[in-house]
Amino acid sequence: MKRHFLFLQGVCSPFFLSLADRLRADGHGVIKINFNVGDLAYWQRHRAYAYRGQLPELPDFLEEVYRKEGVTDQILFGDLRPVHVQAVGKAAAFGVRNHVFEEGYFRPHWITLEREGVNNNSLLPRDPDWFWRVGGKLQSRIDQVHFNSPFKIRAMHDVAYHVAGILNPLLFPNYRTHAPVNAAVEYLGYIRRLPMLRFWKLKDAALIDSLVTQAPPYFVLPLQLNGDAQIRYHSKFEGMESVIDFVLASFARGAPSSARLVIKNHPLDMWLVDYHRFIKSLAAHYGLEERVDYLESGNLDLLLSKAHGVVTVNSTVGGISLGLGCPTICLGDPIYNLPGLTFQGSLDDFWMEHRMPDAELFRRFREIVIFATQVNGGFYCDRGIALAVENSVRILCSDISPLESLM
Repeated sequence: MKRHFLFLQGVCSPFFLSLADRLRADGHGVIKINFNVGDLAYWQRHRAYAYRGQLPELPDFLEEVYRKEGVTDQILFGDLRPVHVQAVGKAAAFGVRNHVFEEGYFRPHWITLEREGVNNNSLLPRDPDWFWRVGGKLQSRIDQVHFNSPFKIRAMHDVAYHVAGILNPLLFPNYRTHAPVNAAVEYLGYIRRLPMLRFWKLKDAALIDSLVTQAPPYFVLPLQLNGDAQIRYHSKFEGMESVIDFVLASFARGAPSSARLVIKNHPLDMWLVDYHRFIKSLAAHYGLEERVDYLESGNLDLLLSKAHGVVTVNSTVGGISLGLGCPTICLGDPIYNLPGLTFQGSLDDFWMEHRMPDAELFRRFREIVIFATQVNGGFYCDRGIALAVENSVRILCSDISPLESLM
């Protein structure tokens, strides 16, 4: 059956254009809605509508496009952008299938592709018994093609997309970004932070080496980005400062007196918050001056390999720590927050009662998640995009999704 795909907003790269080229070559219809000049700049060769209205008017506009174009499927990146929240809800009433791309649950060589929603909106069951049962029957072998995707390529596309946005007030005057921080502010933060990393790397590497070799009991809190949609929409916290405060207060109450807490910054942090000063002040407030370490950089896998536990809200780091057999507690509710994998009690209890995850359950969980939701490929470099396009087309055009085939 030939389908007609409506593309909405994508990642800042040529991925959506390359995917549309392939679908069109296979005989499917493709159309797009551009919401800003960046969208326009990364969409060539195919027809598109320009949406210049207000957000409340978008559902009526979508309905008109669905009817006029005979849309059967719509493709989007991230289901929490305001324009996508509207579109996902509207599609169901017209029998239009939603295909949601997102960064991979298991990185760096995987991206996420699910129907109807991702992360907290994923249709993946939240039943460990289901993963145990189905994972034991799944006859799949996880093969992945490795590729190198330099960060500079991603940065180049991001800059190009946002530089094009300079024309938004003229061509898309009603457009409002979903991001909490203006791109110019974001870039200034990176410009300040990146040159400093070379000064921190040696110090941070030495600290990690001492923790791993001397093996004092230590726990790790990997920070997420303040602008992360998973923090803003799928957690009880306003930002990482409130997460740090919550964790330090609990650590002071319940952790063994010999234990340390290591807080590691996110590698893409914009340096808009001085975490070093903030953590130092908060540690003094809770009487933890000599028990809290802060890292701006460093080998996270090595750090987690000897940790007594990991505290996360809903970061993909949780999947890494579980794979390393490290006890993990979630302050949110990501897809891996399952009995048998993560600690299900309170944070105060975790410091003393942390348990290792069930290695076989995690193996079955990971295999199912990769089979049902992950696509080998990437969004930014040519090789990654080519792989992602090739591996996505079969899923997009299939009557049932990989997850549905397991249910």
